[in-house]
Parts: sequence; C-alpha cells; structure tokens
Amino acid sequence: MIEGKQASFTFQVQTTLEVQVSQNVLSAFLYPSITTRPQLALLTAVLLVAQLAPVLGQEQQRTGNIVEYFGKEKAAEISEGELLHVFREGKLLGRPRSFGGSGGTSTPVDDVFAKFLFGQSTGVDSDRPIDVDYRGRPIEWEEIAVGDKSTFEDRQLRSGVLYLTYESDSEQTVLLDASGPTRLLIDGLPHEGDHYDFGYFLIPLQLQAGKHEFVMQGGRFGRMRARLIKPSATVRFTTRDMTLPDIRHEDREKLMGAIRVINAEPTELQSAKIRCSHGDVASETRVGRVAPMLVRKVPFEIPAVEVSDGDKSVEFEVQLLGSTGEVLASETIELNVRSKHKHHKRTFLSDIDGSVQYYSVAPATDADLENPALFLSVHGASVEATNQANAYAQKDWGHLIAPTNRRPFGFAWEDWGRLDALEVLADAEKIYQTDSSRTYLTGHSMGGHGTWYLGATYPHRFAAIAPCAGYPDLLGYRGGFMSRFNQIPEEMRRRFGITEQMINRMKVMSESKSVFDEIVNRGGNPSRTLKLIENYTQLGVYVLHGENDTVVPTALARDMRRRLGEFHSDFVYYEYPNGSHWYGNHSVDWEPIFEFFQDRSIKPTNELEEFTFATASPGVSAKSHFLTIVQQEVPLEISSVDFSRGEEAIEITTENVRVLSIDQESIGLTEEQKVKVDDQLIEAPDDLPVWHLVRSEDQWAQMDAAPSAKEKGPHRNGGFKDAFRNQFVLVYGTQGTESENQWYLNRARFDAEKFWYRGNGNVEMIADTSFSAGDYANRNVILYGNSDNNSAWEKLLKDCPIQVSNGEITFGEQRLTGSNWGTYFIYPRPDSDVASVGVVTATGEEGMKAAYANHYLVNATCFPDVMIFDETLLTRGIRGLKCAGFFGNSWDVDSGNFVWR
Repeated sequence: MIEGKQASFTFQVQTTLEVQVSQNVLSAFLYPSITTRPQLALLTAVLLVAQLAPVLGQEQQRTGNIVEYFGKEKAAEISEGELLHVFREGKLLGRPRSFGGSGGTSTPVDDVFAKFLFGQSTGVDSDRPIDVDYRGRPIEWEEIAVGDKSTFEDRQLRSGVLYLTYESDSEQTVLLDASGPTRLLIDGLPHEGDHYDFGYFLIPLQLQAGKHEFVMQGGRFGRMRARLIKPSATVRFTTRDMTLPDIRHEDREKLMGAIRVINAEPTELQSAKIRCSHGDVASETRVGRVAPMLVRKVPFEIPAVEVSDGDKSVEFEVQLLGSTGEVLASETIELNVRSKHKHHKRTFLSDIDGSVQYYSVAPATDADLENPALFLSVHGASVEATNQANAYAQKDWGHLIAPTNRRPFGFAWEDWGRLDALEVLADAEKIYQTDSSRTYLTGHSMGGHGTWYLGATYPHRFAAIAPCAGYPDLLGYRGGFMSRFNQIPEEMRRRFGITEQMINRMKVMSESKSVFDEIVNRGGNPSRTLKLIENYTQLGVYVLHGENDTVVPTALARDMRRRLGEFHSDFVYYEYPNGSHWYGNHSVDWEPIFEFFQDRSIKPTNELEEFTFATASPGVSAKSHFLTIVQQEVPLEISSVDFSRGEEAIEITTENVRVLSIDQESIGLTEEQKVKVDDQLIEAPDDLPVWHLVRSEDQWAQMDAAPSAKEKGPHRNGGFKDAFRNQFVLVYGTQGTESENQWYLNRARFDAEKFWYRGNGNVEMIADTSFSAGDYANRNVILYGNSDNNSAWEKLLKDCPIQVSNGEITFGEQRLTGSNWGTYFIYPRPDSDVASVGVVTATGEEGMKAAYANHYLVNATCFPDVMIFDETLLTRGIRGLKCAGFFGNSWDVDSGNFVWR
C-alpha cells in the first residue's frame, strides 16, 4: 500500500492503533506475537495472563500453514518400555507467580518453587490458603483430575502449579514422561520441562520405596500430561527427537545424524559406540560420556550408500555397542531420498556443542550456476526449517538456505540462534561457493525479528534484508506490554475484567527500577536492535507486512518505516492489502523482494564511501568491513564507528571504543590520503597490514600488536552466557557432602536438559574427578560447585579474583560470609587463549537453592559477567542481588564496573 525508496519522501505515519472491541485486538495489544515469541513462559509473571488466557489462546489454533503450529506431531507412543503409572489426580495452584514480589526475565520471582526448595510450608496438604494475591484474594490449592485423554486441562495451568505424588512400593528405576510443564521439581531437585508440548521429555529417576513429589510449573498451554514408564532396559535408545539428513541420490557421501541415548543407571556410561549400517556398509562413532540418569542426544555417522533417483527412502540399523562390543540397543531408522537439485535438508556438526543440526535448502534451478547468490531465510516461531524452505519456489539465480534456530522456537535468532544462523551461513557458502557480495537475509514473524536483528548485528554480511511481519527489538517488544496495555479503551477493560488495581500493580512492577536494573539490563544490550538502527544504512531494506496483522501489529512496521525515513536512503515499505499475519506463501516468497535483492550487492571495500557500524559487544559483533572494535571503554554499552572517505583524508569517528583495528590492506588508501581518527592524524608504518590503535586520555596511540589474547576481545568478551559455547563441558563437584554432591550433579543435569530441549543440544557432562585439562583443551568449562567440593576449581580458578568456599565468598576486597550466597560468573580459562570458565556456585545449601534458576539459557535474557545474590533471589527477584557487573578489559576488578548493594 505504501512504498518509499528515498529518505526524503514524506510519510504520514500512523503511530496509534485503532482499537476494536474484539478478542483478537485485545490479544494484539497485550501479546502481539504469541506464536512468534518463544519465551511466553517468562511473560506469564504478568498478573493478567491467567485471567486473559482464553483470549490469548485465540492465536494458538492450528490453521494448517507454516506459521501456526510446530510442523510436527506430538510424540505420544511409548516405545521405551511399559507404561507403569498414569497421573490422574493432583492439586492445582492457580496464578501463583509474582504475587510475592517483582522480577524480570533474568531473575524472575518464583515464590511457590522457593517454598518447595527451602522446605517451607506449601499448604498443599492443608485447607488453608498458601497466601493472598495483591488484591487480598486467597491463593489456594484445588483438586484437579485428568480428562478423557489422561491429560490435566485447565486454563489456570498456563500460569499455575500442578502438584502430583506417586507412592512407590519398592526401589525402582523409571522414566518420567511429562509434557506441558515449563519446569519441574522432582523430590526437591529441578528439571527442565516440555512446555512446547512436543512429548519429547523422558527423565530417568531412581525411586526409593515411599512417597515422591512432582511439582510442575505451567506455561504455554492449559494442559499437562504425566506418566511413568518402566524402561525395557536401563541403557537404550529413544527415537523421540532424532535429527536426520536427507540422502541426495546424486551424491555418495557419509552423513551425520543424532539420536538420544538413555542412561538410567546410577553410573556414567563410558566407551560406548554407535554402529550404523545398511547391508554390508557400516560406520562406527564413539559416544562421549553419558552422565548418570541422563538422556543425551549424540551424533553418529551414517555410511555412504548407493541410491537411485527412484528410491524414496533407505533404512539403516542403528546399534548401541558397549565397551566390549556387546549390543545394548538397536533401532531401525529411515532416511528420505531427495535430489540435491530439489528441496532437501542437510546436517552438520556445530562448533557450539558438537551437536548435529540441520538446515533446509531450496537450491537454484540452474545446476551449473556460477557464483550464485545466497538467500538466508529465518523462520518464525513453531516453524520447522523444512517448512520454511518449502514455502519458497526455487530461484534461477541463487540458493535459498533455511537454518533452524536450533529448534522451531529456539532462541528467536538471538544468542545460540544467532550462532546457528552464522554456522549455517558459513556451511552453505562453502558447499555452494556463493558470491559473498550477493548474500541476502529475509524471514517471517519471529524470523522477521531475526532479519531485523541479524541485519543490524552483521550489516556487512548482507547486501539487503527483507523482514516480513517482524518486530525489530525483542526486549523492547516484551517491555512494551505496559505501554500497549495503557492504550486499551475503558470499555474493553470493563469487558475483560481489567480492574484499576491490576493496572496500578502493573505500573509498580514496570516502573520499579534500581542501579541493579541498569547494570543487569546492560548485559542485554546485544539484543537491543533499535540501538543499532543506523547499521541499516549499510543495507538495502524491504519491509513487508500485512495491513491487518494482529499477531505482530502493523503499527510496529509503520514505526520502523518512520524511523528509517529519518535517515535511510534505500528502503521500501509495503503493506499487503487486507493481509493478516500469514496470507499464503507470498507472505515470504514475494517476488518484489527478490527483485529488490537482485538490484543490490555489497561494494568492494575500497569503493565504500561511508558507513556507520555500532555494536553492544565485540564478543557478538566486532567487525564491519575493515574496521574492528576490539575493546570497549564501558563494557556492553553501545560502541560505534563512523567512516567517511574524502579525497584528502579518511575520517573515522568513534564512541566508546578503547581499541580499534584498521585493516590497511582492504581499506583502499591512496598515497595522498591521510587517516584521521576522532580528528587526530594517525601515523602508522606502511608495512603493517593491520593497525591497532588504543585510546588513552582522549588520545589515540599506535600499538605494536593486537592486545593480548588474555584480555577481553572479540574472541572472549563475556557476559556470563558467553561461557555456553566453544564445545562447552559441564563439570560437577563430587567432593562435598552427600546433599552437595546430589545438588550439583542434578544442577548440571538441569542445564544439560535445558540446552538439549531449547537448543537441540549435545552437552557433555562429567564429574570433577574425570576432568583433565589436556583432554578438554581449549574448550569452555561450566563448573558446578565451589573450591571445597569441586576439585576442578584449583585447576581452573586458582587465580580468579572471585573465590567461593563453604561459608564464604571473597571478591577483590569484599568478603561475604554465610551459607546463603550464590553466584554466576565467567572468567578466562588460564590455560587457553580462547576458552572461558562459567561458574554456578554457592557457599552452602541456601545459596545452592538460590542458584536454582537457569534463565541464562534463554534467549535475550540479561546477564553481566558477575551476579552475586542471596537466598531471596527467588522471592525478591533483582532485589536479591548483592553485586552485579563487568570485569575490566584485563579481566580485573579494579578497572571493572560493579554495583554493590
């Protein structure tokens, strides 16, 4: 409807929504992208969710297109053993979250789980209310029973807690099959849930004779299922959630797949192998250690086999072999056969965690195409990458590549979703030998956000981007709830029972800020797309949005049109007439987008006249063309460089940059041109291919070499979440008391479960006594425990300024005593120039339980280098923090930026 290509055009921008009294419009106001937001569980802390659940559910119905549902059926059949028990009765606590305090996406309040963790009165066996809500109404447990499908169903399960018990008449090993909960406490120990209702989750449990408690936190759906399985073997496969490639009949090559191994034994599974065979052809793959009572998804090699274009599929036998070659388990799998010239999917090994990931391809129609273009298309929430690619017709001038984001929901293309997109891009570029100057980015819904985000974060990688039905800034999108809420007309508020008390409570929660909010939120700046908005000047931008989109409101696209119109000279804005959120394959495969792409390419670096580049973290995005922001002055605040080329001088203006590198070989300097940085003339030897400049007291000085790899830089910059990459291994302490050892073992298992579920991960998890620096050289380590109970501490953290032991934390000159302190922090691994150590530790039992939550494995949550907290973190949120902040560029305390309470 509205097009524009020049910033000088004048647009009449509609900045307010026209409100209609309808359920869809209210849903659009409060949660404008339920199907595009993978972290709905985080937002259920908002007090209105439970009351508005029937309204919010309107956008959840399956409608048959690629946007609305998972793209796969829920796993329901049991093949791992015999059904032992179905939970049919329980107790439900409706709307319990956040009534005791305020929290955020990084430190959310969880009052009920805190009561169970700390052994406080939960009221579950009493007729008395557990507490009162902010309006003085009692919050109490109610009886609940399953329906015809052996499933608990109640709208309050979206934000409520389900309490179940099981009386075991003997000691036994079982598998808990639970779908629907966000997370669980099983006999007081935390576990990941199955909140997207995939039906994937199996949790091995060793039950003693007697009563066992299962506490399940609701989230996305108003339903939960729970049952116990008696496994046919304590070590075996499960075929739930395999990752498999397509066989391409033109190629005869080995491929990679992944299958999950159940270890329901109290000891580690070691020295196992997977044998994959088809007839006489076979491959064997070593299986890494599988920790006790863990289900781990492991890679295996698929041997090359001969197939013809008439074959539809090929069967393989997959065997799990023990240390002496005995067959522990066996399954038959089936791989589809495709042509490499038609839509198909490929797999690869990820450098993040050694897992097998896939991506889908719509290859160019011209098999002999030289220097083809590459179109990276990122999918929406709940969409499989195969369905994303299938929505596109093949192009005659390039290959369309659809990465997975590691899951249909994944990480909203941030954090590990961002890394997945980069890994897929690199793999596809290598395979298809694409023209790097003709790489383009597009996506729909959550993928529209991914397009805005990846385009702003890596502007030099793409010639043009095309966000479709997307929202630009995820944190702003979440945080915009209150402003949208305030726009709801009084008539609509009355209709849906929204009271003045609810509005006032929301205001208190959204406006209560502290210095801790500032420094913690700074850890989320890499997700703040709009803070990097001027990076779009390096790209052509085509914005496509449905005129009547109520899932991602059209007002968000119009706002971006207004913002771009203020500074951008190369963008198009188009509203599809009467278009909803998804109006057919042309919601993504829109021919004018590809025409727009075809007219644009990335200029050679020596022809660039000007550009702007900004980043929030050199560890996320440091380089644009020939300029690299190596270090910042203020960590994770926005840093920027503005480049312009004149006849007499090249001028660079910086903001919040301490170390800047200039690639002299690609910048394209003439003999007559000088280089000025912040109006300072830079003299540098001609024979240096890269200049390294350091800023001190407002002056730039030439460095002899790049900063030491021991310092912060693009290779290792923090915050805490940065530890979960680089083939990271989880190392849990075994040198403490029985309860300490049990907690840290399970705490590591909780992270392994979460990263598998959210990120299709393959996480190695070992005891401290099995850790050898040489065996895990240059790999990141996540350490669970302290210097008294984890023997790896001395090897990895002996010289760290943060020391934690039973009863004490010391941090620089600060000292905290007691058993109630917990901390998360990241620090360089001393024997590596690239690896980091992430630490989840505590001074005692209360501190361990305070460190229960693992929201650092959720996208767009905010974590600085260090967070120290007490046992009130679960009930007071960010107010339970004692210290938060960032180390200096030398990973020191003195030049760091820390806030103490």
